[in-house]
Amino acid sequence: MQAIFDPVQMLHDPLKYMALGALHPSPEQPRRAEVLRAGAEAAGCTFTAPPDHGLAPIAAIHTPEYLTFLQTIHARWSAMPGAGPEVVPNIHPHARTDSYPSGPVGQAGYHQGDTGCPIGPHTWASAYGAAQSAIAGADIVAGGARSAYVLARPPGHHAYADMASGFCFLNNSAIAAERLRTAGHRPAILDVDVHHGNGTQGIFYTRADVLTVSVHADPSSFYPHFWGYANERGAGAGLGYNLNLPLTQGLGDAEFLDALTHARTAISNFGADVLVIALGLDASQDDPFQALKVTRAGFSRIGAAIAGMGLPTLLVQEGGYLSESLGDNLTAALTGFQDAA
Repeated sequence: MQAIFDPVQMLHDPLKYMALGALHPSPEQPRRAEVLRAGAEAAGCTFTAPPDHGLAPIAAIHTPEYLTFLQTIHARWSAMPGAGPEVVPNIHPHARTDSYPSGPVGQAGYHQGDTGCPIGPHTWASAYGAAQSAIAGADIVAGGARSAYVLARPPGHHAYADMASGFCFLNNSAIAAERLRTAGHRPAILDVDVHHGNGTQGIFYTRADVLTVSVHADPSSFYPHFWGYANERGAGAGLGYNLNLPLTQGLGDAEFLDALTHARTAISNFGADVLVIALGLDASQDDPFQALKVTRAGFSRIGAAIAGMGLPTLLVQEGGYLSESLGDNLTAALTGFQDAA
């Protein structure tokens, strides 16, 4: 399987994030990419760096205002007396319709949804490299390849059109799906990360030309908390084009695979001719987030189930955090996919 990774993605190195009222080292570390690359290579992937397709495919998903923010905010933040080394919001608007401030503190609160997406000096470069990798992967599949894998880091599925959140800045899976759509395809996005793909849902929620499906841990007491419930079905023209399949925390392989059968039915009935997989591995029983209990064998079966949908498939890396099994879980998922394809 052809795989895409831009080494610039290693530069983003967030220091801290807040959980349960305490600061912790960020689990979204550069080391993740090293482990994931080794896991993909063990599954037979061959990596190349992406070409630079510029901002247009990214701007098809993200607003110009937000892209300007991402490109400039760290320098503007650092120029303030007493500013910390990372851009971390401390105030948020009551609603997205509130006034748009001109200062960096206010803009950080507007464009960063939580404390899990600190912006450092290299965040934009790494996020841009991840997005370009997703664009390149989409072009490979649009060009006739059966599948491709994108090692995207930082991940993307929590990023909205104009807001970062949950370690994510540019929505790589959404950018890839839109790239495939404009190439004449009818894409479905299937998110198998343990966290709901709230940014992806938000981007396509009122649209009928991209189906969004997410299998994830029940958000009632788990990130992202406010989105990911089964009654969220889309709105306006997009009503019926969003499917959430939340799982009770602590469930494992059998329940996850059962949810994928429901996802497969929706994807088939949508008439999708290409599939984008937001490939989180943090449903693992060994992942630091500990919400679901998927085993290594389970990831192999998940990969096989995805291949069984019979569609050209782009697998875009989302979550999956450092544990002894992280690389092995990716190997299992990709090998299961390839063996069943």
